[in-house]
Parts: sequence; structure tokens; C-alpha cells
Amino acid sequence: MSLFKLDNVIQNYAWGSKDSINQLFGIVNPNQEPQAEIWMGAHPNGCSKVGDTGESLSHMIDENKIDVLGGYTAARFGELPFLFKVLAAETPLSIQVHPNKRKSELGFERENALGIPLNASNRNYKDPNHKPELVYALTFYKAMNGFRPINDIIALFEEADIPSLAIELNVLKVNADSDSLKSFFSSIMSLEGDRKASALNELYAAHARPAKTVMGREALQYSIEFKQHYPGDIGLFAPLMLNTVELAPGEAMFLFAETPHAYVQGTGLEIMANSDNVLRAGLTPKYIDVPELIDNTIFEPIKPEDIRLKPVLKEGKMSYPIPVDDFGFDILSATDESKSQYLRSAEILFCVEGEATVTSEGRTVSLKPGESVFVSSNSSVYQYQGNGILARAFN
Repeated sequence: MSLFKLDNVIQNYAWGSKDSINQLFGIVNPNQEPQAEIWMGAHPNGCSKVGDTGESLSHMIDENKIDVLGGYTAARFGELPFLFKVLAAETPLSIQVHPNKRKSELGFERENALGIPLNASNRNYKDPNHKPELVYALTFYKAMNGFRPINDIIALFEEADIPSLAIELNVLKVNADSDSLKSFFSSIMSLEGDRKASALNELYAAHARPAKTVMGREALQYSIEFKQHYPGDIGLFAPLMLNTVELAPGEAMFLFAETPHAYVQGTGLEIMANSDNVLRAGLTPKYIDVPELIDNTIFEPIKPEDIRLKPVLKEGKMSYPIPVDDFGFDILSATDESKSQYLRSAEILFCVEGEATVTSEGRTVSLKPGESVFVSSNSSVYQYQGNGILARAFN
């Protein structure tokens, strides 16, 4: 079967929204649980099923890798190389860094050799893969992505006035380069005991004062909101160091490996390489390995104007430039006129709004918002039409 609707897993993480997925897609939430993510793919922690038969997608792929994935992807990855999600955050997720491919391989091998169980709380590397990500906003979507320009970091800490960090800030001011940013970030991540308490109390005092700049007002407001959920957490300093961004519906951004980021609030589509490797940097009660975090972080600022991706519009399709080959992402506009899309590998189409039909080899699947369809590589081509918006995840 080359084309079929997916039966997907909903993950009920504590930070999820109880109503966003229901409001956007009409998916019921009878127990009023936080519906954090819909997973579309073959990940072992939440594998989609073939809607008609109930067979797991991973089993179907394993039985027919070349037919389902295509020769290139079967040889290059040996699995569906991406996980596609709806992510609905009501409260902030932890600040994270994902290691690059080589360090993931080395770290996974090292922790295996040390005998650290995969489910251990102090396990950093769950697999040997990297985890680049793209997020596409369905609602207004607040996040942090990458270090601010160093002069902006200096200005924000001066505005916040944190005497406990005066020495570290002066060093950064004298040498406003990536090495000094690394030292500054490391110092904050390593704060402990009375010194950490003093620095946070000084930050809380800044929360209470009127902001002096637009940038300061926004950064401190993020920090104030974080304090409601994670009082005493070192991540409350993060908005002074990381770019804050609010994507409007239809905007997208890419999150590079080795770049600190956090999803704060909103609902969007997320596509990522198939990996669970996470190094945390705050806003979490979970394990934080500061030396490993520092070793896997690139201390190069990102200009705020470079965060949003600039899609290429061509023949009713918006294509987003992605610098990895694990996945691609397009937004397709389904109209009354049937359009054709050729495949290189397996694809997942998710209906964002409206209605659409997807047809291949004489088989047609109808989609409404919140539904998705899997298209095997051996289909070669499919047609779509209707009156709606489809998100296309492919390799």
C-alpha cells in the first residue's frame, strides 16, 4: 500500500496546552489532559500506525525499506530520517542544545561504554544522531533562538544591573568576542549557592523596575514569565543572552545544532532529525551537565533579522531552505486544480486547514485539519487538490 492515512500518537507532557490542538483541529480531549505533541513518524517512543490496518509504521518500513523509503534514503539513513510533530506549548520548555552529528556518535559510544542506561536521568546521548529542527508557527509562537549580538547582551545586563556578575560582565565588555561569551555563559551556568541566590535576587529587583528600553522590556518580561514556572532557575537569565522571537502564524525558523534555544508558548509544526539527544541549559528540574553543555555549544551570535526563514514561492508551493539532508519542509496550497508532486523518498502530508485529497496509483485519501497521510517512495508521484493548506515533510 503506497498511500494511507496515519493514526498518530498524542503525547501528554505537562507543558502542553489542554485546548489548542482541540481548537485548531477538532481533536477531542475528553480527560482535559495537556496535549503537548502529535507525533507523525516511526519513532519508537511514539510510532504512527497505518490507519487502515493498525500496523506500526516502523514495522511496515522495516519489512520493505527500499520500496517505502527509496534506495537513497534506505542506504543513507536506514530508517525514516525525520519526525514530524504538532507542538502545542502552554508553558516554557527547557532551554536546550543539541550536539552535532560527530559529537553525538562519540558521546553515545562513550556513555554506552560507561554502562549508563539509556533511560538514566544523567544520560546525555540517547542515540548517535544530531537533531536539527525547523518550526513553523500555526499560532503566534514565542521562543528563544541563539545568542544575541554581544553588544546587546552587554546592554541588557547593564540595564538589569546585576552587581554579582559585574566582574564577568566587565571581562565581556573588554573582549566582546566568542571566547569571552563562552566564559560569560559558563560563569552564569556554574553559579551556585549564595552567589547564585544573590544574582537571582538582583534579577528579581530588575523585574520590579520600569524597563528603560524596548529590548530590555521584552527580555525582562520573558524572564518574569519564566519565574512563574521555574523560580530560582538559572534559565531566568537566558532572555538577556538569547534572542527572543515571536513568530506570526505562517512564519518559520531553523534551529541549528549546538545552538541554545527554547520554545516558550504557542502551537506550531516541528520537523526534526530522528534523535532524542538533549543537553539542557535551564528552565528544568532535569539533569544539567554544564561541561558537556559548554563543549557542545557554539558561541557565535545570531542576528535577530536572520532568525526567520525566507521561503521560496514557486507554483503555489512555499519551500523553506534547510541546510541538512535529513528532512525538507514545504507548504502546499491545495486548489480546485489538481497538482502533481514527485517523490525522492517517503513523505508525510499534514492538513493544516481546509480540506484536501491526495491521490496516487488510483488510491485517494481525504484529509481534514489535523489529519495526515503517508506516501511511500514507490508511489513516484502523487496529486493533491481541494481547498486547503498542506504541510509537506520529506527527505
